[in-house]
Amino acid sequence: MTTESMTPDEEYAFYADPRNQEPQGKPRRRRPRLTDPVPVRFAPDVLDEVKRRAEADDRSVSSWIRRAVEQELRRPA
Repeated sequence: MTTESMTPDEEYAFYADPRNQEPQGKPRRRRPRLTDPVPVRFAPDVLDEVKRRAEADDRSVSSWIRRAVEQELRRPA
């Protein structure tokens, strides 16, 4: 059984069973730690839009901003 077609409630019930909490496959290595935080300020309307888009992508605001910056850095200057 996979979680791809489960609702959040079904996933909760599935993982509530200790038999479904055993790790599967090889362990994954975590990425190296991030650097120190960089304070960035946004206009309120921009921050509201960032929060909305991050939520739509099911990401944290920080993760959404990091991804946006990484995508921008891949573009030719």
